[in-house]
Amino acid sequence: MRYFRYSFIVIVVGFLFCRIEIKETTINKLKSQLKQQNNTIDSLFCRIDTLQRENQIWDFNLPNNKTHLLSAMMFIESSYNDSAYNSYEDAVGCLQIRKCMVDDINRILRRQNLDLEFTYNDRWSRSKSIRMFDVYCDYYRLITAEQIARCWNGGPQGMKNKRTAGYWKKVKNQLNS
Repeated sequence: MRYFRYSFIVIVVGFLFCRIEIKETTINKLKSQLKQQNNTIDSLFCRIDTLQRENQIWDFNLPNNKTHLLSAMMFIESSYNDSAYNSYEDAVGCLQIRKCMVDDINRILRRQNLDLEFTYNDRWSRSKSIRMFDVYCDYYRLITAEQIARCWNGGPQGMKNKRTAGYWKKVKNQLNS
């Protein structure tokens, strides 16, 4: 009788451990599926946000469109000079991109599981600089011309930084000229 009781306890405990193992396996599978779905949802939100941002740029009465804003910013940053270099900030190219911006954009691309990475030398290329600009604006959901200009100048919190107001004024003047 005693052996029967111990055997019964061992069987019940073994059964419970098996159930726990099965539940842990199921939880891990569900976590994996959820992670995959979140990545898909993130990329869909990114596409939706991009479309909304492009449409809202038109709605916010920017003269012409985003290209006009980008052109104004390039003029302010470098007078359209792809070879412009600011040694004090190590800012390079037509949009005066610093290394920390390239690092941030690469972090964004990794987070979005995109198979793209920029190098510091890519800052010299106008087309790659514009692509970095687009990635940055899309990720931080910059909608208005002021948000785009001030956050490009002062980082993701640029709208809160009083020092970026002067930059926005220069860009706005260039847009209106």
